[in-house]
Amino acid sequence: MGGRFRLGGSPVNHSLELHITERGPFAEGHRFEDSGAYERLVGRARFAVDPLSPAYAEVVDLDRAPRNAQGLVEYGADLCILKPTGAGNRRLFFGYGNRGNKRELQFFNDAPASNDPRTLRDAGNAFLLRRGYAIVWAAWEGDLLPGDGRMLLDVPVARDGDAPITGLVRTEFIADRVGTTTFPLSGWASTRSYPAVSLDTSRARLTRRRYPGDAREPIASDAWAFARTEGGVGLDAQGAETALIESDTHIHVFDAFEPGWIYELVYTARDPRPYGIGHAVVRDLVSFLRYDDADRRGGENPLAGGVDKAYAWGRSQTGRCIRDFVHRGYNADAQGRRVFDGIMPHVSGGGLMWMNHRFARVVNPAGQQYEDHENCADRFPFAYGASTDHLSGRRDAILKRPATDPLVLHTQSATEYWQRRGSLVHTDTEGRDLEPPDTVRIYLWASSQHFADPNAIRPARGNCQHYGNVVQTSMLLRAMLDALDAWATHGTAPPASRIPRREDGTLVEFEAWTSQFPRVPGAMVPSGVNALPLYDFGPEFEKGLLTREPPEVADARSYAVLVPAVDADGNDVAGVRAPMVAAPLGTLTGWNLRPRSFGHGAMHEYTGSYLPFPDTDSEAAMTGDPRASVLARYGDAEGYVRAVEAAARRLVEQRLMLEEDIERVVARARDWGRPLHDVRL
Repeated sequence: MGGRFRLGGSPVNHSLELHITERGPFAEGHRFEDSGAYERLVGRARFAVDPLSPAYAEVVDLDRAPRNAQGLVEYGADLCILKPTGAGNRRLFFGYGNRGNKRELQFFNDAPASNDPRTLRDAGNAFLLRRGYAIVWAAWEGDLLPGDGRMLLDVPVARDGDAPITGLVRTEFIADRVGTTTFPLSGWASTRSYPAVSLDTSRARLTRRRYPGDAREPIASDAWAFARTEGGVGLDAQGAETALIESDTHIHVFDAFEPGWIYELVYTARDPRPYGIGHAVVRDLVSFLRYDDADRRGGENPLAGGVDKAYAWGRSQTGRCIRDFVHRGYNADAQGRRVFDGIMPHVSGGGLMWMNHRFARVVNPAGQQYEDHENCADRFPFAYGASTDHLSGRRDAILKRPATDPLVLHTQSATEYWQRRGSLVHTDTEGRDLEPPDTVRIYLWASSQHFADPNAIRPARGNCQHYGNVVQTSMLLRAMLDALDAWATHGTAPPASRIPRREDGTLVEFEAWTSQFPRVPGAMVPSGVNALPLYDFGPEFEKGLLTREPPEVADARSYAVLVPAVDADGNDVAGVRAPMVAAPLGTLTGWNLRPRSFGHGAMHEYTGSYLPFPDTDSEAAMTGDPRASVLARYGDAEGYVRAVEAAARRLVEQRLMLEEDIERVVARARDWGRPLHDVRL
């Protein structure tokens, strides 16, 4: 199965060929309500493009990649499609795989996480399938390595003629356990490392610091090596053995990394790849699947003639990717047609991608208070509508091409306000409220955390001081997709944005928040938000070159980063309150804190907290807890169920939750929602 297509009337015949290697029934041919049976297609999309054509000219280093006999650059992406065998709803739903992982069935269908969905169990509650969506996944991230079923994008190495391209790379390493001696230079086992030009450690710089704002302490060049360890069984009954092997893609510290410390390596690397091509992969593939004519192409497009609307969803890294995709103009294909009618960036905060730069580290999380603090993913523009950066003087917006810009439903948790500068999505850079454009809705999912596992069983601490946040929000995602489809199809406006605002006191500075948050016995609170200065990555940053590592602070002032105001329980006042927040059994926050010896007191990654209420009035009195007890609030377990059901029905009335989810929510609330809630009555 293959197809060739012409882009924008270019005299060069760019090509996209689909090679389907596996095709068969999904879920053993089960017929889903309202849509029927599905089939599953797996294969590769192969591209060959002219790097100098307008459709690709902005991709950094694509013009330096090797070309075939026709002068085209070739690359290929893994592809997976679940499509109705019948008409379905004529909607394409593109899932931006997060670091190569398929997340859509997990978060919309409450299905188990799987990179190889095949069975009825993998369909979960089948929401997307019952609606009749053609679900498309394709690899867009080029720095991933094979393993665990990740979707891979093969991108060639860029070169300067016959010579390698070299440049500075900075990587951060934080060990979470004692005895860790070795990391890949990328910092991630799943991710390709840029090879070091030299194994001479005196030509690189390794430092460490306790907290991000501390001075960097140099580590002597003879205390570490570009090397990796291997282990195995020794000869002559000597037991287990290890060996240290030189490696231009690994770092080894002889006395081990001290857990919790921030180690930073700046070294000269070689062989960058034009990872910015990932945006073009998505644009070209979705355009092909959407617009390619079955009659003209002989049925080579598996969705030919069957797509009226196309939507995209991505969470966290891929939410940032969607925002960057639109900001850079990729939602117009090479013929000027709209690619996605609607987008749903979820928990992206105010970030964009670090992707179209030489030696980009696509896999890296955006900057947090402790981890990857100086990552360049958070940069102006933050908001969808036009605003002015008071630090740089620039004026820009995510949406600035009305003819092809999509409708936007932007959803974020409380974590994004604390760790991901989420307030800047709907304020200017000085913290004043911005009214989102008419084509945008923004929703805070109050008191929820960045990763809300729809199938979580019980609370856990991990490497944090408090229980992790237990709020489940997948029912809100389902309602959001229905609302987006109604908006794009019938012009039915979705519910109004539900966000905290400065003007009504529900969006506040950190100092105001500290005066509101209750004194929960034994609970430590953050020392501040994840502040954001204007970083200077060098004079050629806008051209895609980072020449200053680490970056310098270009302005002593910071962007205004604000957080949601809280009620007497410490729960967010504004936003959409999921049933577990509207009828809470504890204080639920978007932040959690690192324990002693692991960055004590700093916020931990994207983790929220669950601080259980006292069970009884006597417990509250004994501990000095100012929050009302569980029994004082609900009386008994059935009283709690009634409160949850009432909250769910209010959300349904507001079109923020679907009727079908009431039963699921109520079922989870039985017996105090245990074991997910720590209620001991």
